[in-house]
Amino acid sequence: MGLDLRGIKIAVIGGDQRDIYLMQELIKLGAAVTAIGFSPCPELNQVCLMDRLETALLKAQVLILPMGGTDSEGNIKTLDQDVTLRLSPEIAVTIPEGVLVIIGFARDFVKEWAHKYGWKMIEIAEMDTVAILNSIPSAEGALQIAMEKLPITIHGSNSFVLGFGRLGITLARMLQGIGAKTTVVARKRSDLSRAGEIGYRPLHCSQLHQSISEADVIFNTVPAMILNEKLLSLLNKDTLIIDIASSPGGTDFTAAKRLGLQAVLTPSLPGIAAPKTSGKILAQVIPQLILREAPHEYF
Repeated sequence: MGLDLRGIKIAVIGGDQRDIYLMQELIKLGAAVTAIGFSPCPELNQVCLMDRLETALLKAQVLILPMGGTDSEGNIKTLDQDVTLRLSPEIAVTIPEGVLVIIGFARDFVKEWAHKYGWKMIEIAEMDTVAILNSIPSAEGALQIAMEKLPITIHGSNSFVLGFGRLGITLARMLQGIGAKTTVVARKRSDLSRAGEIGYRPLHCSQLHQSISEADVIFNTVPAMILNEKLLSLLNKDTLIIDIASSPGGTDFTAAKRLGLQAVLTPSLPGIAAPKTSGKILAQVIPQLILREAPHEYF
């Protein structure tokens, strides 16, 4: 028997192109979907589009917020440029206790509100079922940016991957597959041993300053300040930095600009590079979470 979301009222609060594909899948499963932050289009003809956040939240049993969550002020990304969304204290207090809130990444103040008001909140960005599959469009999107911005081919380039987690592993494999000289920079000795066994050049992060000047392109996947001004000052001026880590990334972009370096922050890359694939990844995970985690009285 397939998944059945009939009778469940879902509100999708902002997002990007992948959320359009997600909503189509939710509709197919029988959910009643309300959304805000999206322009009318044929793909959403069965979605009830709202222009006020308070109205979109009304009677919703499940709230779906973007994978990127909110910014530090509570602002939420939208596809409709005429709609501004902000998860403010005034809005938070109106979200009823027990509502299931699904979000990619939640900032501390959102977590505090979830605890204070009794929401059942699930962060999905770091779930293996999402993160491993999402690493594919993220890595492909990062390679696309590199191909567009580099004056050389990736084949034969000195490509550095900072971090060897789920995204770093996928990215390093793709780089090696197209002929890059791939260096993996990590902190854990076990990660470095695995990187060396696969055939990458392993480099401990404490030694990065000794070799960073060799890099033609650096892909950062570490969500912490790693490319500080001291390290950036050692780079060749033609080096390209592509920061794929969660916003605000792991690069001192102010210093990079001052040093004349090209550094690109790529938030929500899966939704840009491959929105259909990324939306279907979410559609594999979110309905199951709803059926498992939403209060049983909804069924």
